[in-house]
Amino acid sequence: MNIQANGIQIEVDVQGPPAGEPVLLVMGLGMQLVAWPDELVAELVARGFRVIRFDNRDAGLSAGHDHLGMPGMLVPMLRHALRLPVPAPYRLRDMADDAVGVLDALGIAAAHVCGASMGGMIAQHMAVHHAQRVKSLGLVMTTSGARHLPQPSLRVRQALMARPRSSAVADVVAHLERLVHTIGSPGHRPDPARMRLRLEATVRRAWRPAGTARQLLAIVADGDRTPLLRQIRQPTRVIHGADDPLVPPAAGRHLASLVAGATLDLVPGMGHDLPLALMPRLADGMAQAAGRA
Repeated sequence: MNIQANGIQIEVDVQGPPAGEPVLLVMGLGMQLVAWPDELVAELVARGFRVIRFDNRDAGLSAGHDHLGMPGMLVPMLRHALRLPVPAPYRLRDMADDAVGVLDALGIAAAHVCGASMGGMIAQHMAVHHAQRVKSLGLVMTTSGARHLPQPSLRVRQALMARPRSSAVADVVAHLERLVHTIGSPGHRPDPARMRLRLEATVRRAWRPAGTARQLLAIVADGDRTPLLRQIRQPTRVIHGADDPLVPPAAGRHLASLVAGATLDLVPGMGHDLPLALMPRLADGMAQAAGRA
């Protein structure tokens, strides 16, 4: 369903018992709410949670900023390298306000919040700037943005910068298959036919590369969140792949060291994706943080 949140239209999916403890799932760069596997939602619902997924602004079926066009990335990246302010159409804190707007629209006073990748960065802002709305925090395959942390290899960066041969569904799906193989979990490779069907359904739902570029600008503009993380007081579970090639595992360790009382689950064989075999483990980790709240 489409709701009004923080002054814009946001697409939302809600599952589970209305009286269940609410869990808000915040997805990553360019990804849609359907990137949270139905199997994870089912695991959480089976534990009694009310699960809320939503499309971030500029992704999926939510409102975007398409009137701004495709942003160039060279100048922002140079400014970032020179430690100069990076202008962006919006900030991660604006996206955190969107997420809180979703809770407002659903009449939810506070929720357990779990963010993946960029969604974890948004969740960090929620936990500080909207602390009373966040009961517990799950940070999955994400980072503080600290400059000293290891960066992706050249091969991974090239895969991220690659583009589909055309905007045809088949070419976009083939491009995404290559990307998933590069950054995905080496210990939990997906069934190729099933993955292709899921990717095709996702692309047919929405394909918004300009929106992804604007979200990336928001990440670059946000910089180092180390001071922010030291302010987090909610029970926090950091879940990170021990074999993540996009956000190396040092980022997960660093996160856990910054957040008071945080627990770390460094998962062998996990890369930068959400393998179906790990959904029970992910749900258990989220439930553990919720239980500590």
